Amino acid sequence: MITQEQKKLAQWALDFALKNGCQSSRVVIASGTNSAFEIREMKVDRLRQASESSMRIQIFVDGRYGSFSTNRLNKKELEGFIRNGIESTRFLAEDKARTLPAPERYYKGGQADLQQRDPVFDSLQPDDKVKLAMNVCEEMTDKDPRVISPYASFSDELNNRYIIASNGLEVESSRTVFFLEASVSMKGEGDARPESYWYDGSLFFDTLQKKDIGTKALERTIKKLGQKKTASGKYRMLVDNLNSSNLVSPIIRALYGSSIQQKDSFLLDKLGQKVLGDNVTLIDDPHRLKTIGARYFDGEGVATKKMPVFENGVLKTYYIDTYYANKLETEPTVDSPSILQFQLGSKNAQELIAGVDKGIFVTGFNGGNSNSSTGDFSYGIEGFLIEKGELVRPVNEMNVTGNMLTLWNNLAEAGNDPRETNSWKIPSLLFNDVDFSGL
Repeated sequence: MITQEQKKLAQWALDFALKNGCQSSRVVIASGTNSAFEIREMKVDRLRQASESSMRIQIFVDGRYGSFSTNRLNKKELEGFIRNGIESTRFLAEDKARTLPAPERYYKGGQADLQQRDPVFDSLQPDDKVKLAMNVCEEMTDKDPRVISPYASFSDELNNRYIIASNGLEVESSRTVFFLEASVSMKGEGDARPESYWYDGSLFFDTLQKKDIGTKALERTIKKLGQKKTASGKYRMLVDNLNSSNLVSPIIRALYGSSIQQKDSFLLDKLGQKVLGDNVTLIDDPHRLKTIGARYFDGEGVATKKMPVFENGVLKTYYIDTYYANKLETEPTVDSPSILQFQLGSKNAQELIAGVDKGIFVTGFNGGNSNSSTGDFSYGIEGFLIEKGELVRPVNEMNVTGNMLTLWNNLAEAGNDPRETNSWKIPSLLFNDVDFSGL
């Protein structure tokens, strides 16, 4: 947690900035620790541990704005740091769109604890963490003679944040997160060396220990043996829940105030219009207990709330912070998504596969891009050919192309299997009439 001494230092810095020429200011104190361990072939290959405290002060002076950060938190040094920041800001171009949010939009506190911090974080020993990663690596070691290089990693992080602003904001948060990852490569046909991975994460250490992460990575790699291209054409495309968020990301990026203001969005001027399929409903649900991504306030301290992003294909909101709201002369919302919940269907991935006569099950995207202005996309993919409800062979070195609006209007069905590890709860997704190029 942020200490009382750190809070007093933040208040002092805020007052000092105001006394030395700022019309308004915001101060963010952040502190945290993180560690990481990498295991290769049952040996510790790399480890890292760090602790840091920092201050970021945002200065609003004479219609100009500057943001400055330091990890030197001595008052005497901060005096010169803040004075120099104010003088430097005065050299910048005037930008009257840079303001603090209206005070009534701030989070005022008083809500239930979102339970984002594991109380055992500080008492965990390095041996406990290494053992967890070793167990993951052991799940892949000596399980198949074709295995070349089993790899596992553990990482954790504690983040504490305290924000105050000259127009009445005072908020703080504390959260932990733990991640385990496994990857493994194998000898395939000829020079082929297929590789796959699996990962999981949790706010709580004890939950993370119950995952068969190495086993899943090995299973995914074995299934990729014998990958080949298949014929070009239109297929039904099923994207697994490990990769489905990749198709949501271009949609969300198109909703940011920066994209709207710069006219670099294929969803420009679409608010209130039906742009995606009838079965596309996406909710921003930020107040879910014990869930990665939960928060009561955004990066500006503005209160978050549950809200629809798309409702039966109709665009319901943009993500517009104070600056871009002022530039666009529109109402602000929040600066970014929190927890995105896709409306779920009734089937898991295997049940969706069983209903596909001819299709491709995408289990990985390998490069490519999506044009933010037009929504046109091209991605390399790997996965499996589906015939008559069965996975018949692994495929790779194929491209999928199209347009995001067309794709999402062709969503046939959503699964019921989002990954709880992710803050975006996106299930497996089945699309009709998708163009693939291969042979």
